[in-house]
Amino acid sequence: YDHPIAILGDLQGPKIRTGTFANPAGEMLQAGQIFRFDSDETPGNAQRVFLPHPEIIKASEVGHVLLIDDGKVKVVVSGKGPGYLDCEVVVGGMIKDRKGVNTPDSILEISCLTPKDREDLDYMLGIGVDWVALSFVQRPEDIVEIKRLIMSYNPNNANPPHIMAKIEKPSCFWGDNLERIVDLCDGIMVARGDLGVECQPEDVPILQKIIIDECRKQGKPAVVATQMMESMIESPTPTRAEASDAATAIYDGADAIMLSAESAAGAYPEESVLMQQRIINRVEGDPHYSKYLQATRPKITDGTTASAIILAARSVARNVNAKCIASFTNGGNTARKASMKRPEQPILAISPLKETCRHLAMSWGVYPEFCPTENLNTDNFRDMLRSCCEIALKKGLVTEDKDLIVVTAGFPFGTPGAANIIRVIPAAGPTYWDETL
Repeated sequence: YDHPIAILGDLQGPKIRTGTFANPAGEMLQAGQIFRFDSDETPGNAQRVFLPHPEIIKASEVGHVLLIDDGKVKVVVSGKGPGYLDCEVVVGGMIKDRKGVNTPDSILEISCLTPKDREDLDYMLGIGVDWVALSFVQRPEDIVEIKRLIMSYNPNNANPPHIMAKIEKPSCFWGDNLERIVDLCDGIMVARGDLGVECQPEDVPILQKIIIDECRKQGKPAVVATQMMESMIESPTPTRAEASDAATAIYDGADAIMLSAESAAGAYPEESVLMQQRIINRVEGDPHYSKYLQATRPKITDGTTASAIILAARSVARNVNAKCIASFTNGGNTARKASMKRPEQPILAISPLKETCRHLAMSWGVYPEFCPTENLNTDNFRDMLRSCCEIALKKGLVTEDKDLIVVTAGFPFGTPGAANIIRVIPAAGPTYWDETL
């Protein structure tokens, strides 16, 4: 289809795990017993185990919860001392070598980037990924850290990869952390796997809506991920609950929904993608969908000319029943603002930068198109409008000569935030006009 596709590199983040046990089969912990996590590297037994993460011992307080093996075992800190935590087992179960440890009540004084992550980041930057997903985000400072590393890799890169923060820790919702994280990054992933471990299951759907609403408010893309079509790892069709879950994310206003193991390691990868597409098409064709989006549409109140042009373009497009809104954009800000308002028409974003087109692939309703500078005569606006009509026709956004396009642009072209022109043109070109239009 000759359209830009974004490549997202996913950083693993720190994996916090227990040590090993003397018994290779592990140990069964009983509810009510006291179990110790300590700094002794000796293999563990039914009373204790090595915890090779002193930051957990330092950050944990009496009453804090620790979750072992994705929450299968739950303990509460009942006492602490130099180099150890004594915990009461609340939910018993088998604990084996190197099982994961989640700390929903604590912010750990560790970087969200391990040495391996830094090596992986260098590799990603070297091959030119478009987005970098950052795991284990606990606070806004984590976004600042990865931004600094990306800029230090190539200070002269005018189009570095965009950063997507994976929200999977409860601390992201403390105070104004979520608002600040969304402000600092370029997009958010609702990572419901770990979020569902560290938060109560009944809270996850509410948190998903809170995250999406904040992203829409700030004009940042939101991706809902994890276990969307989980049963399709082994089955050619999803459960009805999974189909409903995917549809709910779309109704919530997410920019994208994502597959994980279904397409990476499942037996039905193509069918999983097609099923998600079918669900997306069905929901977006539902009259309720448009009503939900319009009812929750955020207000743009920054008072800029770009915002005024976008608001006017959406209003004009609705009133003249235009087929699409086209935006000439250099860095993508104008197209993102148009997406933020969720217009009824698709948004055609035309940019001379491949990086911008790939970044915009994540934004709701945006169809990015790369148009090299030599093909854009920025000194002649009529030529630019003619190119716009040709691109809209090629993408199938218009089909008839009388189909209308609402075009926004900014001059001088390439100046950030300089959206100051709006035109209504028919698909036949800027010199054509029919008296019936």
